[in-house]
Amino acid sequence: MEKKIILVVDDEQGIRDIVNEYLSPEDFQVVQAVDGVDGLNKFKNNNIAMVILDVMLPKMDGWKVCREIRSVSQVPIIMLTARGEEYDKLFGFELGVDDYIVKPFSPKELLARMKAIFSRSEKVREEPAKPNRKQFQEIQIDFDARNVYYGKKRINMTPKEYDLFRFFVNNPGKVYSREQLLNLVWGYEFVGDIRTVDTHVKMLRESLGKYRKWIVTVWGIGYKFEAEETT
Repeated sequence: MEKKIILVVDDEQGIRDIVNEYLSPEDFQVVQAVDGVDGLNKFKNNNIAMVILDVMLPKMDGWKVCREIRSVSQVPIIMLTARGEEYDKLFGFELGVDDYIVKPFSPKELLARMKAIFSRSEKVREEPAKPNRKQFQEIQIDFDARNVYYGKKRINMTPKEYDLFRFFVNNPGKVYSREQLLNLVWGYEFVGDIRTVDTHVKMLRESLGKYRKWIVTVWGIGYKFEAEETT
């Protein structure tokens, strides 16, 4: 089997070496870049399967690199950052980041998240196409196209925001903890910051507008989806 090529863009040699050391035995080929410009060049010249991208980079920061990559590719991107503010996460997810890890991080956690992302993408490719839609008042979700509409207008959701909404509409009325949502939607056992779920719930509520009340906070536990499907 051909090795998946992972691009690691980080100006810290120690981070690049640790990631390379941990991923190489897992049949990944690691390509390293020392700054944003170098990262874009390496991305263009290699068949990259995933990008592990630091936010704070010389020459071009990680956000700009992410924008450039997203303008031409939907390759999975995991952002690395030394900061954990909600704004950073929200901004990253709106740019189309697939996941977000705050430094210092465990290489085991990084590997778990990488495998979960690859597993989800492979499962999507294997699922047979079939017409499948659900309607909740003015909100319609098209499972085939992975689109959500507010009336006739498509809501611009990030991939993970859509995944979370799809999970909610397929499991109405049941309360899920943040840890359960990380496991069932993100695809890995809880090993990181559960506020990732809160950030995506906030984004989803903003996307739903006046229907934001459908995503109900169950204090001390988690969230549930409450809306009746329109026939």
